Amino acid sequence: MCATWLYILSNCTPLCYNACMRLDKFLKVSRIIKRRTVANKACELARVTINGKPAKPAKDVKVGDVIGIRFGDKDAFFKVLSVPTGNVSKSDADALYEVIQE
Repeated sequence: MCATWLYILSNCTPLCYNACMRLDKFLKVSRIIKRRTVANKACELARVTINGKPAKPAKDVKVGDVIGIRFGDKDAFFKVLSVPTGNVSKSDADALYEVIQE
């Protein structure tokens, strides 16, 4: 879970200061993997790592994390540049990560 939550008294809206998102959702929102169910399955099959360690779908992704994905016999690595609070448009999805190795 996110480390710090602040509830604004005026409207009780939660804000996450340490931006984070579930791994399977981040992979879908960033469009690295097209569907969340596919991202979930890839994590369960140990094809996805965060900072070199196998990651489960519910693992939190934070800015600066390096995500590794095994596509068949190829490995791809992505550095997380920003974590959105919700869905983003296709044109903005590229700004969420940087391709380190493909």
